[in-house]
Amino acid sequence: MSELVDNVEGIVHEPTQVHEDGGVDLTVTEIYTVETPGRVDFGGGELQPANVAPHPRVWRNDDDDYQWWHLDAGTYLIEYNESLSETALLQPRSEIVERGASHPTLRIAELPRMPLTVGGAGLRLKENARVSTLIPR
Repeated sequence: MSELVDNVEGIVHEPTQVHEDGGVDLTVTEIYTVETPGRVDFGGGELQPANVAPHPRVWRNDDDDYQWWHLDAGTYLIEYNESLSETALLQPRSEIVERGASHPTLRIAELPRMPLTVGGAGLRLKENARVSTLIPR
């Protein structure tokens, strides 16, 4: 069986993202705000996606290479830089949980947009921040 890292494409900085135990941190490339609801029905004939829009970013310092998202309390959709081609367990990193944000823990075979729930005080999140970890199955 191959290592999980061999089945993750788009890693931003392997020495920082790959753990000794085989886990791989995932980084955020985009955050979306859900603007209008989607639809889910029993048979799938009326299934419709929600309309989403990229959440605005701001510069913290003029000389920064990356911008920040200023997230108020609520739920957003995050998109990862990376892609996955093997089944693994996806969980939030403790760094976001300890700051009042979280997402579901799921066993997945590909990386969907993930709902990120932000608590009452909000969250400042920098582009390419490590927000999730994949654990080998």
